[in-house]
Amino acid sequence: MSVQPSVALDESTGRTLLEAEARQAAALRNTMRKQRMQDFCFHKLTLLFAATVLLVLVGIIVSLALGAAPALKEFGPAFVTRVEWDPVGDQFGALIAIWGTLATSIIALGVAFPISFGIALFLTEICPAWLRRPLGTAVELLAGVPSIIYGMWGFFVFAPLFADHVQPLLKSTLGQVPVLGQLFQGPIMGIGILTAGLILAIMIIPFIASVMRDVFEIVPTVLKESAYGLGCTKWEVVRKVVLPYTRNGVVGGVMLGLGRALGETMAVTFVIGNAHDLSWSLFSAGNSISSTLANEFNEATTVMHQSSLYALGLILFAITFIVLSAAKLMLIGLSRKEGTK
Repeated sequence: MSVQPSVALDESTGRTLLEAEARQAAALRNTMRKQRMQDFCFHKLTLLFAATVLLVLVGIIVSLALGAAPALKEFGPAFVTRVEWDPVGDQFGALIAIWGTLATSIIALGVAFPISFGIALFLTEICPAWLRRPLGTAVELLAGVPSIIYGMWGFFVFAPLFADHVQPLLKSTLGQVPVLGQLFQGPIMGIGILTAGLILAIMIIPFIASVMRDVFEIVPTVLKESAYGLGCTKWEVVRKVVLPYTRNGVVGGVMLGLGRALGETMAVTFVIGNAHDLSWSLFSAGNSISSTLANEFNEATTVMHQSSLYALGLILFAITFIVLSAAKLMLIGLSRKEGTK
């Protein structure tokens, strides 16, 4: 007779356990369902963000192409090589603006890259600890200065000093070298292609240096200490450890700086001279794509003039795309070579 209560108790306990397990399983299913819904929403939301970027990019290309269609139809592919820019006669060509854009950007990158590289290496490898933070803050502050400030400083301060002291020296020295001297001949005015390139270099130096510094700082300390332990000098550590480890980041920082130089408007507009002239001399006034757009878009009254400006914008977009694509292909090629060693 005493067995029945025990059996009833066991059955009650079993039911309680089954009910508890069922509740736990239901709660687990609800939690998993909620997590799947959250993952689904997160995936679709990030996909929407990425698609928005692509849609904006496609929209920019389409709008530029539609705006440039009349000029490209009128002048054809020769628009890229035409020198004429005559708003009165509705005759337009892009060669002067393309030359100014490429020349100023190449000058800027040629001057800015070694200086930025040296600044970044000094801040990460050589600079005393007490000086590292103030110098790093100064570099970051310079990177955030608006471009119009650089343009005003370049026009009112740099250009007069450049005309009085630097251009005469360049003309009397490099200007006398055969072939190369053509680049350093012409009127000494303080403004022109060379001045615009140097102002751009001053602008992008802190930008590239700050990116390189952040990239160099991610190199594991154990790698550098191991190289120093083997007897390597600082330069050998930089060349054989730091640069191979951070190559992609360095190239990315340089390309970002070049992209800013290619598209810079206000600083270039102040000091390039804004003249539609084509000359081998870097002292002569010229024009870039961005400065032409800034100066003439509001004053373009004819359809052909506006369309030619749209065509310049499309060409600038194409130049930037080609430069970034070339950098990406270069990195891919280097990675493949590294894998075969």
